[in-house]
Amino acid sequence: MKAVIIDDEEKAKRLLRVLVEENCPQIKELKEASNLPEGVRLINEFQPQIVFLDIEMPGYSGIQLLDFFSPSQINFEIIFTTAYSEYAIKAFQLNAIDYLLKPLRDEQVAQAVEKACVHHGKSQVSERLEELRNTLKSTNIRKIGLPVADGVLFVKFDDIVLLKADRMYTEVHLKDKDPILVSKPMKFFEDMLMDAKEFYRPHRSFIINLRFIKQYVTQDGGYIIMDNDENVSISRDKKDEFFTVMQNV
Repeated sequence: MKAVIIDDEEKAKRLLRVLVEENCPQIKELKEASNLPEGVRLINEFQPQIVFLDIEMPGYSGIQLLDFFSPSQINFEIIFTTAYSEYAIKAFQLNAIDYLLKPLRDEQVAQAVEKACVHHGKSQVSERLEELRNTLKSTNIRKIGLPVADGVLFVKFDDIVLLKADRMYTEVHLKDKDPILVSKPMKFFEDMLMDAKEFYRPHRSFIINLRFIKQYVTQDGGYIIMDNDENVSISRDKKDEFFTVMQNV
């Protein structure tokens, strides 16, 4: 495979080149650019399968790559490199965008490249970038990208009925759709949804959207019935908290 590094920091480019050459045997050719326009020209000439892209450079943000290519022309995987804030990292995660957090480490570079190789050609890069741009501009993130077999499914928070833990996977139940099994643990979704007040974790195995609660049943120790008729357990120590939360929805 071929790759391009686009970063205005010479030291960062040198370090990433060394890490790629030492840990990513899949990449046989590697070229560098110091700004986005130069990187765009290099992409057009070199036709790489992977682009390492700094999110913040003088003159252009990495996300402005969308301004230089039509959706059909973005046939390469993008791995952002960033020293960004927690908010921006959350935006990457919500939109299923791969990123390397500076300072870079060999293991994270190797994992990101391996993942990019697996998903190359089937990961809807342009759609994910557009959603990322919208997320970064918004102060109220209301959509999440779910990695699925053929790409990424973008789902509105308002369409999520509940999430159910299944070991290191999570079963996402959507309004008027079949459940989706996602290869992310429940902790990932708890971190992503913690700022949305309609989501609540009544039990270690469940996160629910409070707007889809149909009934609370006192029998069998107490449990919740959702609008899709799923029964949700509630921990004994969460019952008082649950009713307090419900009053504020």
